Amino acid sequence: MKNTHLALAVALASITVISLPSLALPPGANPNPKAVEAGHYVVEPSHTRVTFGVSHLGFNDYFGEFVGASGSLVLDPKNPAASKLDVSVPTAGISTTNAKLDGELKSADWFDAAKYPTINFTSTKVIVTGPGRANVLGNLTLHGVTKPVVLTAKFNAGGINPLSKAYTTGFHVTGKIKRSDFGVSTYVPLIGDEVSLNISAAFEKQAK
Repeated sequence: MKNTHLALAVALASITVISLPSLALPPGANPNPKAVEAGHYVVEPSHTRVTFGVSHLGFNDYFGEFVGASGSLVLDPKNPAASKLDVSVPTAGISTTNAKLDGELKSADWFDAAKYPTINFTSTKVIVTGPGRANVLGNLTLHGVTKPVVLTAKFNAGGINPLSKAYTTGFHVTGKIKRSDFGVSTYVPLIGDEVSLNISAAFEKQAK
């Protein structure tokens, strides 16, 4: 019996080792924030994801995203606090994988995409909190209302994208807002007021 248990333990350990994902970055992706190239960048929309989550009746969280992001980033590793970010997403680009719900969210009861076609964030200050990490303070304009918002950004890597051949930088960004602050208060508190933001952002460097 002991031998059986030992053999089982070894087998499970082997499976665990084999199934562990590789933590190695692909060639060209450098996680050192000091090594990133300074310059002017634009959003790479195909691989930038702007997702959100909100409580649904207190039973579970519901998620969606805004597609079609655009914007710019000015970056200098020697002076990261001077970075500037200006990003927009089309309100009509909201997607929850539920066509009926998407239509409701675009309507005047929610985001009113016809009247307010764009959601925009413009940074006003960047506070470096650690290597490759910063709090990005800025103004979020949503549903015709502009409010200050703080986003938390983590630098992932920079380098030549082996597929597009473009110099690319990537960040993971998180934040929280109250939708009622922006006049989007339908079904509060049944549908949560606090909205969590989770953004995977890719930027491509532009030629001088």
